[in-house]
Amino acid sequence: MLLEVCDLDAGYGQTQILHGVSIRVDEREIVTIIGPNGSGKSTLLKAITGVVRPTAGRVVFGSDSIAGLSPDRIVRKGISYVPQTENVFPSLTIQENLEMGAFLRRDLGRERLPRIYEMFPDLVSKRGDRASRLSGGQRQMLALARALMLDPTLLLLDEPSAGLAPMMVDGVFDKIAEINQTGVAILIVEQKARRSLQQSHRGYVLATGQTRLEDTGERLLANPEVRRLYLGG
Repeated sequence: MLLEVCDLDAGYGQTQILHGVSIRVDEREIVTIIGPNGSGKSTLLKAITGVVRPTAGRVVFGSDSIAGLSPDRIVRKGISYVPQTENVFPSLTIQENLEMGAFLRRDLGRERLPRIYEMFPDLVSKRGDRASRLSGGQRQMLALARALMLDPTLLLLDEPSAGLAPMMVDGVFDKIAEINQTGVAILIVEQKARRSLQQSHRGYVLATGQTRLEDTGERLLANPEVRRLYLGG
């Protein structure tokens, strides 16, 4: 087990969003979290990464308890997080965005940069372009690339396909599978539930801030209730 979240409570101010959520991610897995809007999916990712401070429960990464740690300390332990919005610096070039991705370990960043360009060859010719000039799909690829600059063990993705054209959606999911094949475990929140579950080892259904169901991706896709509520029949 790489990540274990147990009985986690979290929220914003006096508003509690998560109520005893428990999930796990094993090494080299892709795990998808689905559920209705407002169910706490994004809040869960933020609580794992320290952006939101949990009020109860445990978050264990490897052998370390990370609940309540600051985001920079969590990143140093091997977790990278790509939020749904504001996940690149528009005024910076692609090269500068990637370098910023390694700001905690600039020595590692110098070593990683050639590997990242190898994984994302479409970024090479644009390395001097500002991120603001990229299409939505290209920005998402840059966000993924920047998150990999610190060589994480676990990658958290919040709605990576949001707002993308269908052709770019396939490209993003193909890249996610490629990243996973390098040994990086991935926890993904995604509204395109069917597409994400198709390439996931396991999945969870969250509703009203609670874990309602856990199963393999294949079984969730075949579950009549999941299909009716979240997969469009």
